[in-house]
Amino acid sequence: MGWGQNLVETGSPMSAHVLHYDRPAREWTEALPVGNGRLGAMVFGGVDVERLQLNEDTLWSGGPYDPVNPLAAEGLAEVRALVAQGRYAEAEARTDETLMGVPVKQAPYSTVGSLLLELDGVDPAAVSGYRRSLDLDTAEAVTTWTLDGSTYVRRVVASPVDQVVAVHLAVTGPATLTGRVRFTSPLQETWTHATDDELVLGGRNDPHGDIPGALSFEARVRVLTAGGTARGDGDAVAVEGATALTLLVAIATSYVTFEDLSGHPSATTTAQLAAAARRGYDEIASDTAREHQALFRRLDLDLGEAPDLPTDERIRRAETVDDPALAALYLQYGRYLLISSSRPGSQPANLQGIWNAETDPPWGSKYTVNINTEMNYWPAEPAALPELVEPLDRLVREVAVSGARTAQRMYGARGWVCHHNTDGWRATAPVDGAPWGMWPTGGAWLSLHLWEHYRYAPEEAYLASIYPVLRGACEFFLDTLVEGPGGTPVTSPSLSPENIHPFGAAVVAGPTMDAQILRDLFTATAEAARLLGRDADLVETLEATADRLPPSRVGAHGQLQEWLEDWDADAPEQDHRHVSHLFGLYPSRQISPDRTPELAAAARRTLEDRGDESTGWATAWRIALWARLRDGDRAHRVLRLLLDTSRTYPNMFDAHPPFQIDGNFGGAAAILEMLVQHDGDEIHLLPALPSAWPSGRLRGVRTPGPCSLDLTWADGEPTEVRITAERGGERVLRHGESRVPVTLEPGVEAVVGF
Repeated sequence: MGWGQNLVETGSPMSAHVLHYDRPAREWTEALPVGNGRLGAMVFGGVDVERLQLNEDTLWSGGPYDPVNPLAAEGLAEVRALVAQGRYAEAEARTDETLMGVPVKQAPYSTVGSLLLELDGVDPAAVSGYRRSLDLDTAEAVTTWTLDGSTYVRRVVASPVDQVVAVHLAVTGPATLTGRVRFTSPLQETWTHATDDELVLGGRNDPHGDIPGALSFEARVRVLTAGGTARGDGDAVAVEGATALTLLVAIATSYVTFEDLSGHPSATTTAQLAAAARRGYDEIASDTAREHQALFRRLDLDLGEAPDLPTDERIRRAETVDDPALAALYLQYGRYLLISSSRPGSQPANLQGIWNAETDPPWGSKYTVNINTEMNYWPAEPAALPELVEPLDRLVREVAVSGARTAQRMYGARGWVCHHNTDGWRATAPVDGAPWGMWPTGGAWLSLHLWEHYRYAPEEAYLASIYPVLRGACEFFLDTLVEGPGGTPVTSPSLSPENIHPFGAAVVAGPTMDAQILRDLFTATAEAARLLGRDADLVETLEATADRLPPSRVGAHGQLQEWLEDWDADAPEQDHRHVSHLFGLYPSRQISPDRTPELAAAARRTLEDRGDESTGWATAWRIALWARLRDGDRAHRVLRLLLDTSRTYPNMFDAHPPFQIDGNFGGAAAILEMLVQHDGDEIHLLPALPSAWPSGRLRGVRTPGPCSLDLTWADGEPTEVRITAERGGERVLRHGESRVPVTLEPGVEAVVGF
């Protein structure tokens, strides 16, 4: 039998949390991801050749560097003067000449390479009963097939306990396993060494332009056989006559922090394999599942039964056939990906999470902080994964260190700044070119994630630890804001991320998004200072400055203005992917259908003008925005665009295109936003429920405080809510115009019927 002809024969029931396929992956975007936060592997599910494409989250090109342009301090005043005179194209040209970082591109995130398991005597055309799957609940990828009366089962996990990727292949029947285990790598400087039970790939990371590679790395695999032999054979380990084969893969670099490269990868991988080898695959897999489920099982969404079809077929059908269970699977897949790419102690999820097959991937697979990195973490708090914010928290604290140097050298300012991108070396200068890089507000937006984490778990010690970061972000802008129209304080130079205004440039003063972000930042920092009893004078300054920031304005066409002036109708890209000036609607709460109906109506007009179809991440953002406007059917219509083949690859990775993981995370957050929203002490139930989801159940969603909710609904109406708060207090449950006050006791579940 060929691929796809045995679905009925296998008859395996389709779990609500399983992706499954009836053929091996032919492309990287068909392979299935496993990860433990630090290590990632893409599992292709081949029969004669299995490929595990490998990543370790600190393997970035180059080494520590400070990219501030030596001309920046001198050029800043000239650029500001040109902007003030409305000579925007000239300002942008001078920005490119004097303010862009050196080098102008940041360092890319890199792959280690691939581990190949090549089996002799296995004819792919002759197999039957083929199935490969990824169980989101156990975090295990499984491939099975039958050939000549023998059944093969290959299982793969990335263990957060043992810090290895573990592979187990067993065959039952007359066949045995004979073949080779070997590494391949696209890195420029590598070596391999094989013994009878180990294979090592070592080397150095690639340079980044003129910046030499500063990291050493090592990938080490232990080869364990049952009923056969293994021996070193050149650059491979040869296996013969085994009935089972276990591969344990450990990877490490010399990266300790962005300023400390003193690690010992060989000692690390040797110790990790020695410990893991004392445990069998079953024990490793069991512990992996237990650790994963402690996070994954906190939340679930039931929108109805899933069809028993391969996942890629369900995605192909999404454009014409509504599949509510596919939306539920997409939410859980986003949670799975965040657990797998961002754990305490790891690097944060980057543009591709942790999974990247190239040494120079699209956009460097970096941290793009004009929305993409922030979007990666939108679901963390509401989707009951607050621990996974720790890597982002640490990145912000580190960027505050490198960003203080940029603030002083480039602007002569206190505090710290990060522009639209950073990388493994925490570079903070503007990069890529003026239309993208000359945006100084990335660090301010990142800081708001720390404040949001506090709101979900209001511990004074944590607030005290992040307060210097918040204060430093504010101090930078207090020192650098300039006087705009009517004496309002504005950023300059800046831009509305990546969008060209009608004067043939992006560089401008005071875009709407900047004022919205700074209003949130100043307000949050003032509240933090007041709660901590600190800096009374600073509180007064922040509140006064926030009040003077330019307000969000409605333009002549009824739209929310993107810039200080009403330029929107004449901007060259009317369907631009970024809707930066809608930050105030989502993720912020400055714009609300209840509190600011005129601005909410203007945001609606902007969304209608921009259109529903865009890149994957931009489509996800639009879903959340429509949800905030409480238009469930419009949000659902855009969600269906996200789920079809133009924006979702067969393995459910987001198709920007190419792959960017932010759409997966943004889509997950947006689905939750359709079902539960919060504003102060009010919790809004089913605020954007689409007619396509008349009944369902959501368990474990979180709101600040924190509260945890279980919500059941039927015929579009909530039937029962179970709510538990870690801290007591009053909450208001809202559905439509109905409001039910609830008094909560700490740790005591309250049940509310509707």
